[in-house]
Amino acid sequence: MASEPSSKASTGTADDTGVPVLSDEDPWTTEELAAVRSELVGDNVRLAAELAEVEHDLVTLMRESGEGSGDDQADAGAATWEREHEMSLANNARALMQQTEHAIERIDEGDYGVCESCGRAIGKLRLQAFPRATLCLPCKQRQERR
Repeated sequence: MASEPSSKASTGTADDTGVPVLSDEDPWTTEELAAVRSELVGDNVRLAAELAEVEHDLVTLMRESGEGSGDDQADAGAATWEREHEMSLANNARALMQQTEHAIERIDEGDYGVCESCGRAIGKLRLQAFPRATLCLPCKQRQERR
C-alpha cells in the first residue's frame, strides 16, 4: 500500500517519514513519528505485563474452582462471573497487543498512515488520537454502519 504514490498524492502529502497526511495537515516530523512509535512500544510492554497478571489470576481462579465443591449456587455463580471477567480482560489485552504490534510493524515497514481499505491517508490528527488506527475516518464509519 505504501508503494502507491498516486493514492498518497490524491489525499495529502508525505514528508521524509513517508507517512501520508491529509491536505490540510502538517507533515509528520521524524521526532513525532518516533514519539508515536515509542508510545506504542511502551503500551505493548504495559499490556504484556497486564496480560501476564490477568492470566496468572485466571489460573488461580481455575485452580480454586475445584476446591469449593460445597459452595452454594451464589458462590458458584460469583466464581463463574469472575472467571469470565478475567477471560474477557485477557482477550481484550491480547487484541490490543495485536493492534499495537500491527501499528509498530506498519511504522517499520512504511505503511503507517495508509488506510488498509482504500489506500488513502488516515490523517495525522486521527493517528495522534488513536495511533493504532488502520482505517481512514470514512472507511471506519462505513465499517461501523455494517
